[in-house]
Amino acid sequence: MPPFVYRITKYDPAHRDERGHYTGAEDTVSDHGPVEEAYLAAIAAFTEAAGIDQLEIREPQIGGFAHFGLEPPVDGYGLADLFPAGPAGFHDGALVPIAVGLELVRSMLRDNGAWCRLEAGEAFTVHVGWDQYLYIGSNLPCETALARTRAFGLFPERIDASPYDFAPDDAAYVQRPADADFWAHLHWTVSSHRAVYLEEVFAANASRWHRLTPDSIETVRSQLAPRSQLAVWPDLLTDVDTAVAALPDEGLVEIVREDEGGQITSTVVDETQFEAVASQLAGARAAGVVSMYAGEDLPLFIAVLPDSDGVLRARWQTEQTPGDRDWAFLKTLRRGQVVTGTVTTIASFGVTFVDIGGFTAMINLPELSQRPFDHPSDVVSVGQEVTAEVLGVEMVRERVQLSLRALQEDPWPQMAQTIGEVVIGSVTKIVPFGVLVRIEDREDGFHGLVHTSELDEASRDVVEVGDALTVKIIDVDLARRRIVLSHVQALTSTAEGRPCD
Repeated sequence: MPPFVYRITKYDPAHRDERGHYTGAEDTVSDHGPVEEAYLAAIAAFTEAAGIDQLEIREPQIGGFAHFGLEPPVDGYGLADLFPAGPAGFHDGALVPIAVGLELVRSMLRDNGAWCRLEAGEAFTVHVGWDQYLYIGSNLPCETALARTRAFGLFPERIDASPYDFAPDDAAYVQRPADADFWAHLHWTVSSHRAVYLEEVFAANASRWHRLTPDSIETVRSQLAPRSQLAVWPDLLTDVDTAVAALPDEGLVEIVREDEGGQITSTVVDETQFEAVASQLAGARAAGVVSMYAGEDLPLFIAVLPDSDGVLRARWQTEQTPGDRDWAFLKTLRRGQVVTGTVTTIASFGVTFVDIGGFTAMINLPELSQRPFDHPSDVVSVGQEVTAEVLGVEMVRERVQLSLRALQEDPWPQMAQTIGEVVIGSVTKIVPFGVLVRIEDREDGFHGLVHTSELDEASRDVVEVGDALTVKIIDVDLARRRIVLSHVQALTSTAEGRPCD
């Protein structure tokens, strides 16, 4: 933050007690007159001294559910006529000329309902606090502006830092950006009918709702306010009676309503307004009830629009949804990475699911083992801890594919060294063109094919599953992972090697 920070007030330091509390007669609200104009003139003096000609809106907020100011609430939160595009123009990152910045400060001094930080990069800041406290930060000492501020009848005081400097709730928290992966995932989500409503939050407590279809996503995207927070919600209920029945006994909820014309509006109400809301919903096409209490109702996933250069500069601090946690975890994974997890499910269709750090990844059947098996349960069991290699991470469908096989030594080159050997194996299957024989004495031993032409005539019609059969390994195809055996050649080799009487 800027090195020179000043607290500027209308309160004379001589009228403070030993604890610093003001004891004078100045009111804590704006006089809508000369004192208010003095505050604005002081800001203008500092911007002039610092060479600042425009200010950036940061962390905008619009009046919440309670009004704490001593002055009555004002329609439009003091933003009327300041933004030609309407309230959505009051967004994070919006650049405004000094004149508009001063009107925003006027609105904040009057506690009309809108609040924001005003900044010029790292060079200049303006913060408005409770009870007519103003904080100005600059990278220059601005001595002339200080003198003019005193001449306006205000009292500037050098302090270490503004109490309204931005400080994240969790410095380690990484907000998901609405990047190419986000939009691809949103398209996939909408096409899967998992979510069709997008909440665009352009200022704290100020949002617009959009119904999404595969054809409307890009149109909606082009109309979003910069740096908005985007929350993807499940579909509204077309059964409005069910939505009304979801109203709690008490508490704050947001009612989202789509009328017959397709217009979507939302309003925050408490239990004193539930009856009126229920009657208003009677003519709605669809409706939904969202709890305003942390952790109760969460969207499927949340993201924030980056700037046009792809950099995420908005400083939203939101509660992570399960979808956001999945995204954050997936961003840490890379192809070839080795992970450890616990087998949670062996599906009937053969896929094994593994919990890796709270995310469920999958192992397809061929990736379970280098060796033969009949069922996944022959290789793994539910509750077993396994170590696997990441084969791929699909950000759009949020899937991770693992492999146990990739971490196992490939036994096939060693098997190729056995060509020419004669072994006794067990017949495991009869097929139209021959028999399969397990040539290793182990449950996951390799099988080879003895073609019908390689069976001696005495065995062709009588061999059964479970019989022991003497075979010769005549080929190991490493590329196709196939072993070719011969019973006839095994008998010949045995006869040729038999000693004379």
